[in-house]
Amino acid sequence: MRERFAVPTGELARTLATLTTRPGIAEAVVVSTCNRIEYYAAAHDAEAALCSLQQFVVEQSGMVPLFYSHDSAAAIGHLFRVVSGLDSMVLGETEILGQVKEAYAAAHEAGSTARTLNKFFQRAFNVAKEVRTQTNITRGSVSVGSVAVDLAEKIFGQLGNCRVLILGAGETGEMTARALLSRGVTRLLIANRTPERAAALGGEAIAFEDRERYYPDVDILISSTAAPHQIVTRAQIAPLMAQRSGRPLFLIDLAVPRDIDPAVNQIDGAYLYDIDSLQFIAQRGLERRKREITQCEQLISRHAAEFHQWLNPSQ
Repeated sequence: MRERFAVPTGELARTLATLTTRPGIAEAVVVSTCNRIEYYAAAHDAEAALCSLQQFVVEQSGMVPLFYSHDSAAAIGHLFRVVSGLDSMVLGETEILGQVKEAYAAAHEAGSTARTLNKFFQRAFNVAKEVRTQTNITRGSVSVGSVAVDLAEKIFGQLGNCRVLILGAGETGEMTARALLSRGVTRLLIANRTPERAAALGGEAIAFEDRERYYPDVDILISSTAAPHQIVTRAQIAPLMAQRSGRPLFLIDLAVPRDIDPAVNQIDGAYLYDIDSLQFIAQRGLERRKREITQCEQLISRHAAEFHQWLNPSQ
């Protein structure tokens, strides 16, 4: 379902340009990640803007939107909770802050933000920083990447002898690479369309177009690209399993839309996990972080009230 509503990075500028011509929408930011698709808008008429957004999503996806909406104070509190990691699949995760920063930067560059959303998102980033420094909400496995590595450890035990290939060197790929290196992985290959970016993550950079050549030798394949279509297929994986002398292949798909064909999981010896599978692993350390929620919520509520007062000085 998320795949149907996702907005690819290459489509962001066009999407924002279209949105800001719709009735009621003065400014807009689109946040589209592996686990959420959210539209933020500044409007003089909230009802008209919401109708425009709903119509736009229907046109883009061809489906009735699975929509929730917030306005005014509720919208302010929501974004502050999102960037602080309180609304994530992995409570306290830190990837979302970078993802929202990238979404805001894209909107700012496209000219779809002005006084209200500029102030709103800058305040949100300050709130996230305060939450991370004044509470323990980020302790433990707090990124999708680190949860994926937890899962790999459950299957392989110590990861020091595993050969790992990561496809994609974006925010999620970077977090995953850090988690792998911290768990003792010494043979880490990273395939990205920009080799310099891949090399900066601490592994061995390989050409993205050569990635299939390495599939027979790796134990773990993790994919987190922004490709609009599947880049790892059953036709690619099935023949190489005979070359592996019974060694299993562990695949983790962190992308939305999916990078890896779900049919790969039907191949003997291939084990595929996706974003939804990781929810079971995400429970580790959750209780400890839950104890921090009250302090986080109090901090967020104070900042949300202050921003709402700035937005509505006459109230």
